[in-house]
Amino acid sequence: MSAFLSKLQMENATDMDDGLWILTAPLFYQSDVAKQTFIVPRGFKTDLASVPRLPVVFLLAGATSNEAAALHDFLYSTHPVTRSVADAVLKEASAVTGVPVWRRWLMYIGVRIGGASHWDPVAPIEPPEQSLGGA
Repeated sequence: MSAFLSKLQMENATDMDDGLWILTAPLFYQSDVAKQTFIVPRGFKTDLASVPRLPVVFLLAGATSNEAAALHDFLYSTHPVTRSVADAVLKEASAVTGVPVWRRWLMYIGVRIGGASHWDPVAPIEPPEQSLGGA
């Protein structure tokens, strides 16, 4: 059964309110869709859900599942699975965190339509080394 095996722990990555966050502990997710467990490492930087800040769009699809958004950013930046599987994992992980069905589908359709520009075909397989400085 799909599940987050740890809690999302993060802090603001900069001194500004720019929407960039850094994980302060690894985030573990077991996926039935991908048939594997993902580990988003401590130090990974995420902007969470990259939803346009247009009021209606953000109200419908933004700030709904930070865990799923951080996981999806990790999958997009490291490519351990195909883009279509990464997007399906976003929908699955959103379900795990209790996002309503209609909102999961809206988010899924959004990443299928708008996510291609964020999917770098030459992204590294392994996550880049990121440090919290001194830790």
